[in-house]
Amino acid sequence: FGKCGVAVIRVSGSASRSIINKKTRLKSFPEPRRAILTKIYHGETEEMIDRSLLLWFPGPQSFTGEDTIEFHVHGGTAIVSAMYDSLTTFPDTRIAEPGEFTRRAFYAGKMDLTEVEGLADLIHAETEAQRKQALRQANGLLSCFYNEMRTQLVQAIASIEAYIDFAEDQDVDDDVLNKAVQKIDTIIAQLKAHLNDNRRGERLRNGVRTVIVGAPNVGKSSLINMLSKRNVSIVTSIAGTTRDIVESHYDIGGYPVILADTAGLREGTEDVVESEGIARAREYVDCADLLLLVVDASRIAAVDGMDAYLSEYMEALGLKANMMSRTLIVLNKCDLLSSDAHQRLLERHNSFTCLSCQNQTGLPELLERIKARLEQLCGDPSVESPTISQERHRYHLKQCLACLERFLNYFHEADASNRDLAIVTHHLRNAVRCIGKITGTVETEEILDVIFSTFCIGK
Repeated sequence: FGKCGVAVIRVSGSASRSIINKKTRLKSFPEPRRAILTKIYHGETEEMIDRSLLLWFPGPQSFTGEDTIEFHVHGGTAIVSAMYDSLTTFPDTRIAEPGEFTRRAFYAGKMDLTEVEGLADLIHAETEAQRKQALRQANGLLSCFYNEMRTQLVQAIASIEAYIDFAEDQDVDDDVLNKAVQKIDTIIAQLKAHLNDNRRGERLRNGVRTVIVGAPNVGKSSLINMLSKRNVSIVTSIAGTTRDIVESHYDIGGYPVILADTAGLREGTEDVVESEGIARAREYVDCADLLLLVVDASRIAAVDGMDAYLSEYMEALGLKANMMSRTLIVLNKCDLLSSDAHQRLLERHNSFTCLSCQNQTGLPELLERIKARLEQLCGDPSVESPTISQERHRYHLKQCLACLERFLNYFHEADASNRDLAIVTHHLRNAVRCIGKITGTVETEEILDVIFSTFCIGK
């Protein structure tokens, strides 16, 4: 930790009341959730540490569900260290493990695992769109969606079991069974729609992998340097200067972008190192979410068929035609064109951005195009339904969907007189468990250890 104006030191647990009594000289115990200014003492000695704000949160109306204190002391290193040293002199009092406060809140039922993960993402959010997505998850929107689905499944299981137990007594008719199956059909449709999100939430959480590609010496390294406003890549007039993948992280329009400069793509090079760089560039292109294809404007201005030239250009670079849907075309070196040639380019096509890395013209237009494409890739987290932001969630949802489909396949394929619903209903129970693994209803210590380990100390 470093210096700051105010440092908040929290204490949670059964010894909180005695700690307040020993570390302050208050005549009466503080009112809950009301800040008071008081002198803070060591506790074992008469030495005063600081004069600060104190807040008292009696359990269960606290973040952890336990009695909790907050000391708002001045943020000097010596003051914080003195507070830690004095607090650890109390019996059974120790420094919290990473994520321990949140873990106690989880065990106290204050939040489920999706809200815990949303809180962790909120702490680590670096862009506005990430903040919005994490805040919605931390506030329980994703939790409500999964819990509603789980409730519907439990109701369907209850209806099927009622049919099994009482159908022979004619207290429950076939309509109950049919309605339960229809409910499962609806849940399957919801799950498929939820899973078919083009990984927008995960992409927004982890960053949009964007790669700058093109032939050697078209200005790829100049472009990444211009976007970062610093010399990320070496720029020379020698073809093949960039050999390895050079990554930088950016915030473009509130969206996180992992921008990669790559080796110029060409065939026939005899340089072993450059060949390896080209191979790595092709691998990166295959897994990238967005491609910025840089073209020398002076060359494209000299041809009549722009679309044909771009197709030949991509083919010469070894890029596949189906990559065009995730590609933005950047015509660099537009400063070398005459005004007439520049105008002719704009009249012939409007699906590209004219740019000059030399004099930095065209950059605002390029950023707007990138932002529009990022919004397509990640969506707008402030208006859309909660999306899947963790691979862990996606895995368990796929397992849940598989269980529900196995149940339905059996129900529709088996003869009505020979159906053994009592046995096949276990597929529905497994589906409920899969959702429980997402929200934390079904506890797995190994999963909890991984999730809470991402938190910082004191959270």
